[in-house]
Amino acid sequence: MNLASIFKRGSRGLRLPENKHHTEKPIEVLPLPQKVIVPLQQNIGSHCVATVKKGDKVLTGQIIGNSDDFVSATVHATVSGELSAVTTTLHPAMGHIITSLVITSDGKDEWVKLDVPYDPKRLSAEEILEKLKDAGVVGMGGATFPTRVKLLPPPGKNIDTLILNGCECEPFITADHRVMLEYGEPVLYGLRVMDKVLQPDEVYIAIEDNKPDAVEHMQNLVASIPFAANFKVVSLPSKYPTGAEKTLIKILLDREVPIGGLPMDVGVVVHNVATAKAIHDTVFEGKPLIERVVTVTGAVNNPKNLLVRIGTPIRDLIDFCGGVKDGANEVILGGPMMGVSQPDLDFPVTKGTSCVLVKESKIIHEQGCISCGNCVEVCPMGLMPTMLAKYSKAGLYEDCQDYYIGNCFECGCCTYVCPANIPLVQYIKVAKKEISRRRARS
Repeated sequence: MNLASIFKRGSRGLRLPENKHHTEKPIEVLPLPQKVIVPLQQNIGSHCVATVKKGDKVLTGQIIGNSDDFVSATVHATVSGELSAVTTTLHPAMGHIITSLVITSDGKDEWVKLDVPYDPKRLSAEEILEKLKDAGVVGMGGATFPTRVKLLPPPGKNIDTLILNGCECEPFITADHRVMLEYGEPVLYGLRVMDKVLQPDEVYIAIEDNKPDAVEHMQNLVASIPFAANFKVVSLPSKYPTGAEKTLIKILLDREVPIGGLPMDVGVVVHNVATAKAIHDTVFEGKPLIERVVTVTGAVNNPKNLLVRIGTPIRDLIDFCGGVKDGANEVILGGPMMGVSQPDLDFPVTKGTSCVLVKESKIIHEQGCISCGNCVEVCPMGLMPTMLAKYSKAGLYEDCQDYYIGNCFECGCCTYVCPANIPLVQYIKVAKKEISRRRARS
């Protein structure tokens, strides 16, 4: 590996092979699945309690799980049919067991009655936020933070800047790129709703410069739609992880989110373009979040960008793309840098699933740290991943806090450049989880 070709000395992050080979492929609608598996937790925060029981008939868009907790997100039936089973499975990203509701489709896709049309001009900010809660909208860039919560900063948090994140810096993934090209106007209407709720001074649409067609398209839309006159489309140099919230805020505004803090601590809210599309669908069409665009890529015979019902088994997506190529032995949910390996192809697409990456993986062997400093040089947060890994391996989890482990957002740059094949991010995740567990006990 030639590090000189991967990152520029003196800068943070990585210049990665993009492998976005299917950017030009329009979004296709995946046929309705025979069954969906809908997890009762698809967000950061609290899980939902089922509002239906086995044997019940359900309609598409019907609420099937809810929670009274503030940080939560409602879940809905994504096809019509019968609730045929209640099951449990390990969520690969959350790292714990979740309960899911299995719906056997009747093939009719009969919808619950939607309250439309809405006139956002007549809706108050409070009414908009309530509709987003009922629709189960969450951050669709991967973090899955409930959107209503993110649009409701606590007293004293003055939001002066709203950023729409269209960077999509992970290799292989093209879902957001296609959303901007094919749903650009709904995305802007969703941004308009966020603008009304937050009332910031500045609104930016940030897109990496490796998507010139998306930059041009969004610029043209902004110029042609009167309400978007104050929106600014900004083209940023393509580099990983530009799309991470903290990195994006630093690049665009030269503000640093404090350790352990959130973007709102520096007056900023960042939302993903797919989230903006979901907000549009809720406010203007009355639809809950029941589907999303997913890139299926890598070692599949016909990579595609698909519009998929949430709860659809991953296997269905791969089969629709012609199956896997010879030698493929791993499926990752997400991109190659921050995605999570998923051994069970019956695991479903969730609200946070932007990509299904199939690849041929080789067995690697961890070696001892050679103190090369590569991980330190590329860390976008200026941390020392090698020290965090050493303390984690030694079980000295609390000492990791002296090296600001809370500021790591697990982008994977350090692991990518490590010549000793040390799974640095995995050690950091273990330490974070142990620190959190000990705090909960005390």
